[in-house]
Amino acid sequence: MLCFSWAKALLAACLLLAVAALGGCGQYSPDYMKPLSPEMRALLAQKGMREQAPITIRIFKAENVLEIWKQKDDGHYYFLKSYPICNFSGDLGPKLAQGDKQAPEGFYIVAKNQMNPRSHYHLAFNIGFPNAYDRAWGRTGSNIMVHGDCKSVGCYAMTDGVIEEIYVLAREAFAGGQEYFMIQAYPFRMTSANMAKHRGSKWYGFWENLKQGYDYFEATHQIPEIQVCNRSYLINAVFNNPRERADPTRPCPAFRRLPIRPFSPRPEQTAINQSAIEPLGSSLGLSFGKREPTYHMFTLGPADPLTAPSQ
Repeated sequence: MLCFSWAKALLAACLLLAVAALGGCGQYSPDYMKPLSPEMRALLAQKGMREQAPITIRIFKAENVLEIWKQKDDGHYYFLKSYPICNFSGDLGPKLAQGDKQAPEGFYIVAKNQMNPRSHYHLAFNIGFPNAYDRAWGRTGSNIMVHGDCKSVGCYAMTDGVIEEIYVLAREAFAGGQEYFMIQAYPFRMTSANMAKHRGSKWYGFWENLKQGYDYFEATHQIPEIQVCNRSYLINAVFNNPRERADPTRPCPAFRRLPIRPFSPRPEQTAINQSAIEPLGSSLGLSFGKREPTYHMFTLGPADPLTAPSQ
């Protein structure tokens, strides 16, 4: 009888340990697998945005700001939220060489395989430097990230809490079908007044080129078509001969600019019934639902797949 009672007590203790272990596993979630916070879900609902809708990111060095924009079912991107950049190294201007500790400027794309959930800097994603434009100028570097830990030697560093929220928003966009998203990295908000302040900079011509993309997005709330030829970004244009291909180091083939259709959201577009939104497809040249694509090429080039996930 005593033996039987002891066995029952041992079995009960084992069951309690098993339940506790299972409960612990159920409560634990790695940072990159965390769900969107209740606050972010409330903000998305307030703005009429799907959680898995495509995103684009804008970075402004001088203002120390990173912005997230999300696409709605009309094909346009709407502002979601801005975050303070905790740290970036270098000055205003592009990154030129490996080890110069300069954060890049320009247009970059981030694919799913550039996301790094096991970064040494909490969480990270490779921005895709050098792209085709950078390589045309002989610029070198690798493993340029947006990451946590607030430390930078050429990257855009956020606090751990901020990178978690940005990472999860990107993860959800990929889960919704977006194949890659664009990062638009600018030295400052490229208004006419700010451009005038920096007219004497050696990078003024480069910034004029970037401003074409900035102005297009500001006017249309859509991602511009971007190609690289003649060692320059060719923005919002198509070649007269559709069989022509952009060569980053050679003169651009004959081209024509695409029309710019300024966008002003109607009042009813500021909030959309979630149940009325059809699932969105991938971004950057592919259609969303029944909407026709408004651009077709994106030739910036991906990050080196061998180095992309190493930080």
